[in-house]
Amino acid sequence: MKNKIFGQKSGLRVSELALGTGNFGTSWGHGADAETSEKIFNRYLEAGGNFIDTADGYQNGESETLIGKFIADKRHDLVISSKFSTGGSSMLTTGNSRKTIMHAVEQSLKRLGTDYLDIYWAHIADGQTPIEEILRAFDDLVRAGKIQYAGFSNYPAWQIANASLLADLRGWAPIVGIQTEYNLIERAADRELLPMAEAHGLGATFWSPLAGGTLTGKYRNNNPDAVSRQQAWGGTLVKGETGNRESQILDALEAIAKDKDVTMLEVALAWVRQKHDHSGLSTVTLLGPRTEQQLIDNLKSLEVSLSTEELQRLDFLSAIDLGSPHVMIAESQQKIFGQSSGLIENKKFH
Repeated sequence: MKNKIFGQKSGLRVSELALGTGNFGTSWGHGADAETSEKIFNRYLEAGGNFIDTADGYQNGESETLIGKFIADKRHDLVISSKFSTGGSSMLTTGNSRKTIMHAVEQSLKRLGTDYLDIYWAHIADGQTPIEEILRAFDDLVRAGKIQYAGFSNYPAWQIANASLLADLRGWAPIVGIQTEYNLIERAADRELLPMAEAHGLGATFWSPLAGGTLTGKYRNNNPDAVSRQQAWGGTLVKGETGNRESQILDALEAIAKDKDVTMLEVALAWVRQKHDHSGLSTVTLLGPRTEQQLIDNLKSLEVSLSTEELQRLDFLSAIDLGSPHVMIAESQQKIFGQSSGLIENKKFH
């Protein structure tokens, strides 16, 4: 597994595939027990991975507790990131206020058995807390040595851009990265989030690269397993084959997989991993296996290399309408500079 520098505002070296641990534990009524979680963790490290991502809300804190046991003798060889926002048990221990952040970080450090986090993420926008309040809390935690870096997960681009610029201007701890959902079905991040991240030098971590399992192909044709998975995880996470666009994407994945003699999920993960290779955006793909075999299957994607034609085919079928003003800007550039001008060949409009 290759390593890369996470964004342009840090020197942090992370593996190209991160291990998401929302399935570590069974407190939600589904997930992996302690023994299975440890097998997944060890297998990931054996493959060369070093980036472990969790959250205080995952399995009601059980995920962090299990990871704390697994990392005890190897903490400094790993990048450990966690999140706050949803893991509290009351009105005053959820959300993104300074009070919540200071309480949440102490609880996470205790469960993880460590005295610092490598990356601490605001898990989701609460629609209430001023961005300055979050930034000041991040800065204080960095200065106190309790976190090394800070980032935002599931925030709109304008808020992250504001936060990044404000932190830089005021000399506070910089924002180094974002987490966002990104896969062949869900590409809304192409509109604003990813161009923003590239412009601000932020690393991007992509969660749900298989669209909740839909891109494996195993839930096609109204498979009853899809219904039970949607009930467990929610319809917003399990995308499903809901229309012609999704069907075309799955058909293309199946055809490419057959040509390469690999699985559909390997192709889907290879697309996410390779999609931004030639841009200025540093990306990490976040895996979320529930079984050791799922992780093994996911890791096989590292051996898959898609051709330019295959990437373009999947790009075309999965492309979204960027809407206004992006379409208008692209059309205007075409009129001004002409089809052959390199000035209009901007990935943000493709």
